[in-house]
Amino acid sequence: MASLLIWSLFYHVCLLELTSTTQTPAYSCSLLGPFEPNFLADGDYIIGGIFPLHYVMDMPDLNCTYKPSPIQCHGFDPRAFRWSQSLRFAVEEINQSQDLLPNHTLGYKILDSCAYPLTGQRAVLAMLNGPSETQSAMCSGPSPLLAVVGESGSAQSIIVSRILQPFHIPMISYFSSCACLSNRREFPTFFRVIPSDAYQVKAIAQLLQHFGWTWVGVLNGDHAYGRFALQGLRRELANTTVCIAYHVMIPLLYTRQRALEILDVMQHSTAKVVVAFSAEGELTPFLKEYMEQNITGIQWIASEAWVTASLFAGSEFYPYLGGTIGFAIRHGMVSGLRDYLLTVNPLRYSNNSLVQELWAALYGCSMQPPGSRSPVSPELPSCTGSEPLLKQHSAYLNTSSFRVTYNVYKAVYAIAHSLHNLLSCEPGKGPFQNSSCANTTSIYPWQLQQYLQDVSFSISGEKVNFDEKGDAIPSYDLINWQRGTAGNIEFVKVGMFDGSRDAGKELFIQDEAIVWTGHQSEVLVSVCSDSCAPGNRKAVRPGEPLCCFDCVPCDSGKISNQTDSIDCTPCPEDCWSNPARTECILKAVEFLSHDAMGLALTVISIAGACLTAAVLSVFTHHRNTPIVRVNNSELSYFILLSLVLCFLCALLFIGEPTPWSCMLRHTAFSITFSLCISCILGKTLVVLAAFTAARPGNNIMKWLGPKQQRVIIFSCTLVQVVICAVWLAAAPPFPFKNTQYSRSKIILECSVGSSLAFWCVLGYIGLLACLCFVLAFLARKLPGNFNEAKYITFSMLIFCAVWLAFIPAYISSPGKFTVAVEIFAILASSFGLLFCLFAPKVYIILLKPERNTKQHLMGRVMT
Repeated sequence: MASLLIWSLFYHVCLLELTSTTQTPAYSCSLLGPFEPNFLADGDYIIGGIFPLHYVMDMPDLNCTYKPSPIQCHGFDPRAFRWSQSLRFAVEEINQSQDLLPNHTLGYKILDSCAYPLTGQRAVLAMLNGPSETQSAMCSGPSPLLAVVGESGSAQSIIVSRILQPFHIPMISYFSSCACLSNRREFPTFFRVIPSDAYQVKAIAQLLQHFGWTWVGVLNGDHAYGRFALQGLRRELANTTVCIAYHVMIPLLYTRQRALEILDVMQHSTAKVVVAFSAEGELTPFLKEYMEQNITGIQWIASEAWVTASLFAGSEFYPYLGGTIGFAIRHGMVSGLRDYLLTVNPLRYSNNSLVQELWAALYGCSMQPPGSRSPVSPELPSCTGSEPLLKQHSAYLNTSSFRVTYNVYKAVYAIAHSLHNLLSCEPGKGPFQNSSCANTTSIYPWQLQQYLQDVSFSISGEKVNFDEKGDAIPSYDLINWQRGTAGNIEFVKVGMFDGSRDAGKELFIQDEAIVWTGHQSEVLVSVCSDSCAPGNRKAVRPGEPLCCFDCVPCDSGKISNQTDSIDCTPCPEDCWSNPARTECILKAVEFLSHDAMGLALTVISIAGACLTAAVLSVFTHHRNTPIVRVNNSELSYFILLSLVLCFLCALLFIGEPTPWSCMLRHTAFSITFSLCISCILGKTLVVLAAFTAARPGNNIMKWLGPKQQRVIIFSCTLVQVVICAVWLAAAPPFPFKNTQYSRSKIILECSVGSSLAFWCVLGYIGLLACLCFVLAFLARKLPGNFNEAKYITFSMLIFCAVWLAFIPAYISSPGKFTVAVEIFAILASSFGLLFCLFAPKVYIILLKPERNTKQHLMGRVMT
């Protein structure tokens, strides 16, 4: 844009230098060159119209050695010509109205901007000055130009609006959508009947998200419209999953080399969707190069500037641009315009070069007689000018759905209604100082602007007004380029965007009605990375956009049940992830149940109890034999009964832990083993005392009679009972779901409640066992063929060894094996006591009865 302003300044400096010798004084007005209106009509009030009637411009040789030649415009645009005719039609319709501006007429000046800012600047200056110096009233009074309808491109509108600002002349654009023009501080006189690009980029962002296009390219023109649209789109996509793969800019002065560079970027990119913010004029040569390179498979997203451009409706465009989708400005009906367009022909406007160019564009002929050279197109054959307009001339005669044409129509009526309200002002009720009205004989443009800001009227069923920024109500039609019956492109409405709706509900799309690029019925995929399936999360690749990522499976215990999850969600404490990592399932609860291992331990436990009971029955049956009587049969019975309980208490450890089973299993185990060890302790004391009593003067046996033995057993067991009672009262064992040891399952175990009490119980049992072991060890060498102290020593050695090995095994065993280790220790120690203490006796009783005599048992003493 800066280069354009420099060229413009350079151009006018050249003119000043060339005319410096004949220039009038500085305070007078002087025209430096002609720039005639294309259409001109007089009236009480004059409005201007600037249209891009051509889309290619040849820049003159700008130097200061001679006067620059006039700028040459080429590439006639029948669509823009229709826009200009809609202004003429609206003015004539208003002049004939009895309700709007009665007794007053509107005039107009229509000039060509050539779709270029520099030419647009010259057009507005010519519009302000008039066709000749004598007709210029700008230096002597109010501007005869009350308002301007224009321009199409935002870049041109920026320049035109800034030129009009010093004169406070309002300007209503019909096709300039740059969001930058909503800045009232920079453009206080600018209005428009087309929505701001702030809404268009919002609509495009929602469209991209709707179809899952997360990897897109952006093509924009080198002007304010393209740059601000790109900035707006970036802002809208900032908090979405859509990324811009690349953005390239079409230079304002088109070059084929730059076009090939842009096409190379598009071809090598993985992005298959391209959003294009450009005007049809600058886009036309680029798209022709696009077709020459035979590029296909790209889904175009068109901005409102070219989505309904008739230039691209030809059948040759469909293989490459078919399926294009984009937002177009709202369409409307202009009754009678078609008939009006049919009246425009070279016979009626014989001296108008634009009408001749229209005929040349529609029919490929020239109005010049044979043999003469037409300034428009000298190589074309001649035509009569009476040729009828046909249906295929849609670029000019497309009246099925007016869009930009309808905007021009609305803009003229907005000016007319504002002027009507100004002229109808009642004294004392005006908007100016002291509630005054404007002087109707000398109306200034700024006074019209005051009314234009507040105007509100209905046309074709639509309410027209402007907000505080001069913008219109945002509304778009979603257009899809589909193949027509003749093979050409038809612009089919497949949805809409209504900015007045609630957030998130603005966009409506008929997905099934859309035809995609390549005449496909399925949506094209354009992503940098394929979507991550549920059970995975996205891991962004370092140094690449957020849309480029790898899919990483969720860790164990975490899930993702949505596509493209950014992170995995941890499962609740009592749940675990399924193998697919898509849902949380309840963790398996593990405890020592009646499975194979539990059943095996149960059988061993019952077998041990039965074996002990069998030993007890043997002892009972042979209670009168010496081997039973000499070993204190009462204590033997107590030991065997306690061993039965020890075997059976192991069963309490098998099955699902409950509050009662947890309290019972630990207390039963501790009390029964304390009883058993207490009995063994009593037997050890009796054995030791019996042989000690054989010495002269020793009467220790009177202190270890049956009553004393029972007291010892009861007292030692009572201590354990008291410890257990305190334990149960203070912090009893309870069922506990252990989720820390294993992440994939819940270990249901009995927490000891108080670790101190638990180790006190085990410690007390160990203390009794150690005391038994020491006393038995001291009595191991006492005489006798059957010295029971040896067996007590060996049994206590096995008992202590088992429980010492139990401690590390108990701590390190996982899950249900912890309980299994404890049961194994109970059973192993119980079997150790049973076999070490009673196996030799049972062997003699059942298999060696001849040795079951008092003489044999005391044989060593007798010798």
